[in-house]
Amino acid sequence: MSIEETEQEITEEFALFGTDWEGKYEHLIDLGRSLPLIAGELKTEDRLIKGCQSKVWLHSRLENGLVFFSADSDAIITKGIVALMVRVLSGHTPAEIVAAKLGFIDQIGLKEHLSPTRANGLVSMIKQMKLDALAFQLKA
Repeated sequence: MSIEETEQEITEEFALFGTDWEGKYEHLIDLGRSLPLIAGELKTEDRLIKGCQSKVWLHSRLENGLVFFSADSDAIITKGIVALMVRVLSGHTPAEIVAAKLGFIDQIGLKEHLSPTRANGLVSMIKQMKLDALAFQLKA
C-alpha cells in the first residue's frame, strides 16, 4: 500500500467519528496500544526524539531498500500519534518517505486538536523520520 493510500485509509477511519474528538482520541489511544514495541535495548538517549514533551523513542532500519520504523512513548496519546506515523511511513523507500506530504494530518484535524507542545512533538517526529530516511538515501 502506498503512503497516500494509507493516509486515505486513516482519513476514512477518523471520518467515522465525525466531530467527536473524544472518540478520535480513544482511537489514537487504541492505535498506540497496538504499536509493536521497540526493543528495550533500543530505548537509548540517542533514539529519543528531540522536541517532544513526552519521551518518544524511534528506531529506523533499512531492509531490502525499505525503511522500517519502530517506536514507543511514555504517554498514551503521543504513543498513538507515533503509531500513526509508523503506520504511514514504515515499509517505504527513503525517497518516498522524504517526499511524503502527509496531508492526512490536516485532513483529520490532528494538529489543531493537539496542545502546542504535542503539535511541536508531532513536527519533531516527522522531521526525525524524514531525516533518518534521508540518511539512508544518502548512504545508498
